[in-house]
Amino acid sequence: MTLRRTPAGVRRRPERTGRSAPARRQARREQRRRRSLWGRVLVVLPLLALTLNACTGAADSGEDGKSAGETSREIVVASGRDVTGKNGIRQQLIDAWNRQEGDSGYHARLVELPGSADEQRSQLLGALQSGSARYDVINLDVTWVPEFAAAKLIRPLSDGAVENPGDIVPSVAGTAEWKGERYAVPFNSDVGLLYYRRDYLSASGAQRTDLSKGVTWDELRQIIDAMNRKRPGDYQAGWTTQLAGYEGRTVNAIEAFASAVKDFRLTDADGHYTGSARDLGEGVAELRRRTGSAYTLDNAVHSDETATLSDFADGRTAFLRHWPYAYGTLYQTFTEKQLGVAPLPGKAVLGGQNLAVTAASPQAAKAADLIRYLTDPDSERCLLDAGFAATRVSAYADDGPTCSRVRTSAAAPSVSPTGESTDHMPRDGAGRPKYARDILLPALRNAVQRPRTPLYGAFTQTFTTQLGALFGDRPPSDTALAEHLDAALRTTLPD
Repeated sequence: MTLRRTPAGVRRRPERTGRSAPARRQARREQRRRRSLWGRVLVVLPLLALTLNACTGAADSGEDGKSAGETSREIVVASGRDVTGKNGIRQQLIDAWNRQEGDSGYHARLVELPGSADEQRSQLLGALQSGSARYDVINLDVTWVPEFAAAKLIRPLSDGAVENPGDIVPSVAGTAEWKGERYAVPFNSDVGLLYYRRDYLSASGAQRTDLSKGVTWDELRQIIDAMNRKRPGDYQAGWTTQLAGYEGRTVNAIEAFASAVKDFRLTDADGHYTGSARDLGEGVAELRRRTGSAYTLDNAVHSDETATLSDFADGRTAFLRHWPYAYGTLYQTFTEKQLGVAPLPGKAVLGGQNLAVTAASPQAAKAADLIRYLTDPDSERCLLDAGFAATRVSAYADDGPTCSRVRTSAAAPSVSPTGESTDHMPRDGAGRPKYARDILLPALRNAVQRPRTPLYGAFTQTFTTQLGALFGDRPPSDTALAEHLDAALRTTLPD
C-alpha cells in the first residue's frame, strides 16, 4: 500500500493497490481484531495501575514526601545534602530521636533533596505550594526563611520549640525570625573562613606562618606578592574563592561590600531596598581589588565550593575562602604543619540552615518536638564535633554538653581495620575541632547577613548577573557597574 503526499494536518488515505478483494477483506478483519485486542489492554492497564498503587502506596504521592492521603505518624524531614557524608550526623540524630520515641508510633524520616541550593529551594517551593509531597519539617537556608514565611508555607513556632534560646549565638538567632515572629530554629550555622598553606608561607620567607589571630587584606596582598616571586610547589596564584554565577558570587560580593562600607545594608526590616549607587560603587571597587588577576586563581571565576577545594588541595593556591566543613576535609590530606585556618579578613557572611514546621503538616506539635530535640545543646555539640558550625555558644564554650546520644557518631574518631584512627581533624582536649572556640565562634559572632527579603531568589539572581560584568573581557568602571546594579535592584526589590 502506498500513501499520497498531503499537507500537514490532513489525514492521508491509502491508495488502492493491485490486491484482490478477498485479500482486502482479510486485511480489514485483521485490523478489527487488533483494535479489539488494544481495547481490552487499555481497559486492563488502569486496573493494573490501581492495583500496583494500592500495593506500593504510590498513588497521589510526591517522589520523596508522603502521599496526599497519608495518615501515619511518620514525620518527614526534607533537607539538602549532609556534608558529613552518607549516614551523616543529621541522619544519626534523627535515628537517635526514633529510638527515644520507642513504641509511641512516631517515626522521623530524612529525605535529602538533590541538586544545588537554588534547585532545592525550587523543589521545596513547588512541593509545598502544589501539595505534591507532604513534608512536616524542612531544613531551610537562612536566606529562605522570609520567603517561606511570607508565603505562609511555614508556621510560627512557640517559645517551647526552642530549648534555652538565650544560648543561641545572637547573629545566628536572627536568621530564624521574620517581622518579629520565630518561624524556625537554627540547626547548623556557617561562616566564611580563610584556609592557608603554612608550608607555602615558610617557603616564601614569610615572617608569620601562623595567621590564626587574623590578617588584613593589605597584609594578605603583601604575602601573596612575596609568594608570586617564590612560587613554591605547584603554586599558581595567591588565593581562590567561589566566583561562578551562583550564590557563591553573591556571598563573596556581600563580604567585600560589607568590608568596604560601614553598616552596609541593602534592605530594611521589611525587605525593602535601601541601597545606593555610592555604597555599591565602594563595594564593587573592593570586590575588584580582591579578585584581581595578580592575586586570584583564574579558575575562580568558574568555580564553586567543590572546585575551589580541589584547587587548594592540589596546591595551586596558598589561600582559600571556604566554609567550616572544609576544616575536617582538608585535614584528611594535610597536617597542622602544612595547613592553618584563620578568620576571613574583613567581614564574613553568615550561612547555615534552620528547621521549620510546614503549614500543611498534620502533626505540627510532634514536628516541633523533633526540632527541639535536633537543636538542643547535646545535638548541637554532635553537629560541631562532626564538622558543622554549631548554633549554640555552649557547644563551643561549655564542657557540659557532650555528643553521647548517637551510637556511631560522625564526631567520634573512626578506626581502620589495622586499628589506626582515620580521623585526622585536630581536636582540643574536650574533643571539639581545635579551632572551634577561638576562631569559629568569634567569626560567627561577627558575621553579617545577606539581605533579608521574601524576594531573595530574585535579588540574588539580579545581583550575580549584574556583577558578572566585572569578570568579563571588558569590565565596566566601578561607577558604571554600580549604577547599573542599583537600577536593577530597585526594579527587583520594592523600596
